[in-house]
Amino acid sequence: MASTAEHDAMRRALTIARRGPRGVNPQVGALLLSPNGDVLAEGWHRGAGTPHAEVDALSRLAPGAARGATAIVTLEPCNHTGRTGPCSEALIAAGVTRVVYAIADPGDHSSGGATRLRAAGVEVEAGLLADEATALLDSWLTVQRLRRPHVTVKWAQSLDGRAAASDGTSQWITGPQARADVHRRRAEADAIVAGTGTVLADDPALTARAEDGSLLPHQPIPVVVGARAVPETAAVRQHPHPFLQYPGDGATGGLHALLEDLRHRGVQRVFVEGGPAVAASFLRERLADELLVYVAPVLLGGDRLAVQDIGVSTIAEARRLAVASVTPLGDDLLFVAHPASEGDE
Repeated sequence: MASTAEHDAMRRALTIARRGPRGVNPQVGALLLSPNGDVLAEGWHRGAGTPHAEVDALSRLAPGAARGATAIVTLEPCNHTGRTGPCSEALIAAGVTRVVYAIADPGDHSSGGATRLRAAGVEVEAGLLADEATALLDSWLTVQRLRRPHVTVKWAQSLDGRAAASDGTSQWITGPQARADVHRRRAEADAIVAGTGTVLADDPALTARAEDGSLLPHQPIPVVVGARAVPETAAVRQHPHPFLQYPGDGATGGLHALLEDLRHRGVQRVFVEGGPAVAASFLRERLADELLVYVAPVLLGGDRLAVQDIGVSTIAEARRLAVASVTPLGDDLLFVAHPASEGDE
C-alpha cells in the first residue's frame, strides 16, 4: 500500500513529466525517496535520445546515494536497450529497493521492467494514480496499443442538436470562450481534420489562433478528407503547413489508411472537427477516442444535424459514452466523453 509520501511524490512526478516534450516518446516523471519519505532527487524525460526519467533522477545523486531508496515513476520502468539502457537495470544497480509506478508500459519491446525488478528482489507496486497518468499519456498509449494516432472528434451544436441553420449558416453557434477553448485544443494536436464539404462551404483556415487572431506557436498539420478539389484561393492553402488530402472515407476504410499514414508521419494526436459527415465517419468506424461536444443554448430546428448517420438503427445499437467532464464556457457547455467500456455500460 502506497504511503502518503508516495502519493505526494507521484503527483509531483506527474507534474514534472509535463516539462518533457510531447512526441514519439512518452512524457515521464520520476522521484527518488529516502526510506523516511524525503525527496532525494527528481527527473523527467527530455526527449528522444536523452536519459529516461529514472536515470535523470539517479544522475543527480552521488554514487551509492540511492541505495535503499524508493523510486516513484509515472510509467513502468523500461526493460530494453534503445538509445539508452534499461531503466530497470539502472534502478537495480543503484540499489533501489522499492519501485512504485502508475501505469504499465504497453510497448512490445520496452515492457517487462516490473518483472525484471521483482526478479532482482525489488519490491514493486503498480497502479498509483493510474487514471491521472493515463490521461497524461493518452495519445502515446493509443499509438502503442492500437498502432494509430489518438483521435478527438469535436463538434459544436445547438441545444436541439443542429450544427447550422436551415440556410447553412453556422457562425457562430457558440460564444467566444468556447471558441478560445477550441483553438487551445487545436494547438495541442498534431493534425486537424476537415472534410471537403466543410472546406468548400466554410473556407476554414484550420489554424490554432489566439484571441487577438494571431497564430499560436504550435500549429497542427491541416488534413482534408474527400476527393473534391480544394480551390486555389482556399484559406487552408495559407496554413503554415502544407495541407494533406486523402480521398477515402469511412465507408471504404479510407480513414484507417489515413490514420496509418499520419502515424508514419509522426502524428500522435488527431483533432477532427470538419463537418457532420466526417465526424460520423470516425464514429461509425469506432475510431473516436474522445468526443468534445460544445452545446450552445440556442434552438435552430431544421435538418442540419451536428452528426450524420453513424450506423445505429435500433436503441440496442446505441453507442454508449462515459462522460468525463461537463464544463461551462460562458453561456455554453463543453461535454468531454469517451466510448464506454463494457464495465461502464
